[in-house]
Amino acid sequence: MTKIVIRKNNGRYTGFTCSGHAGYADSGSDIVCASVSILVINTINAMEAFAAEKMEVAARSEDGFIDVKFSVPIGEKGTLLMDTMVLGLESVSGQYGKKYLKLKIEEV
Repeated sequence: MTKIVIRKNNGRYTGFTCSGHAGYADSGSDIVCASVSILVINTINAMEAFAAEKMEVAARSEDGFIDVKFSVPIGEKGTLLMDTMVLGLESVSGQYGKKYLKLKIEEV
């Protein structure tokens, strides 16, 4: 199961952590894991390329771990990108079930 925790403080994104592999299918054929990976990695890349957001990123591919911490409060573009990622993750979870993807939004 992939677990994603989106962190917010006073309604503003402060970062997120993604860990685990979905287990929907064998490695290389797991469409849930691929969907989550695309959403998460694309958001990180877009945050840097289009929103110029400052963040610390740690990753380990072997266990699907990605941790993102925003160094300063993110702006309007960054918030839109995060909202878009959350919408996509909620769609994947809704379509394939919480057995494969657990999404939590936590106020810190």
